[in-house]
Amino acid sequence: MNAAFFFTNLMLGVGLAMDAFSVSLANGLADHVMKRRRIFLIAGTFAFFQALMPFLGWLCVHTLAEQFEAFAKFIPWIALALLSFIGGKMLIEGIKACREGCDECAAVAARLSIGALLVQGVATSIDALSVGFTIADYGIGEALIAVALIAAVTFVICTAGVLIGKKFGAGLSGKATILGGAILIVIGIYIFIKGILG
Repeated sequence: MNAAFFFTNLMLGVGLAMDAFSVSLANGLADHVMKRRRIFLIAGTFAFFQALMPFLGWLCVHTLAEQFEAFAKFIPWIALALLSFIGGKMLIEGIKACREGCDECAAVAARLSIGALLVQGVATSIDALSVGFTIADYGIGEALIAVALIAAVTFVICTAGVLIGKKFGAGLSGKATILGGAILIVIGIYIFIKGILG
């Protein structure tokens, strides 16, 4: 392992974290009264899945390469369905809160359940399964260090995303939940198109 190894995997982490950053931003927009513990829970969840998926991909390459290739074509569809579901739910809650004229209600309604957060974590990281192919020549030790670097980068980027979203969400009030939901749907469509077009 040398400096190039660390630089390559840090940059890989930045690239993989962009979808998670956007979703973190949407979460911060939707819940502008979020506590620090929850911010770290969101960032930690995304970091966990962004590390888990490439490692699972690495395992698949070393054990189930043929089956993994058959599954890979469904990844964009899964991401689109999961993010559209969560985003649509946020849109409905935001519109409802705006009709009732309750800004605080919007923030409360937009608070993620653990289940919804796990769905976001899977949806934004599932395309990282294919990163297993790019790190396929790594030994087990190198693969674990690579995914640890990806997790660390994702944690920092997603924490920043939630904080930025929180800052702007306070000014947008109830409309932030609608914007957050729309962002999730757009990210789902983007991952889908990127996956289909390669």
